[in-house]
Amino acid sequence: MATDYDAPRKTDDDSESIEALKERVPDKLSAVIDVEDADNPGSFDLPGADLSDLDLDVVVLPPQADEFTCVSCFLVKHRSQLDHDTKLGPVCMECQA
Repeated sequence: MATDYDAPRKTDDDSESIEALKERVPDKLSAVIDVEDADNPGSFDLPGADLSDLDLDVVVLPPQADEFTCVSCFLVKHRSQLDHDTKLGPVCMECQA
């Protein structure tokens, strides 16, 4: 069966008026802001915990002999990820692709 894609489509929902559609759309000014961000667990605060006096100990290792820092993405990569060297420095395989 051939379908005429240029013919206007008629559905039951087309009979609604513009005013009825506007009433169904929530008002932008009265929208409730969702303060919970499930994708960002770093914003989770422990209830009643004061962590302001907590000192974090971080061990920073010096550059290893088998590592390089890509001049494009600035990530430290293993030498096996080295694509080529430029006059600015090494470039990893992911940045070259």
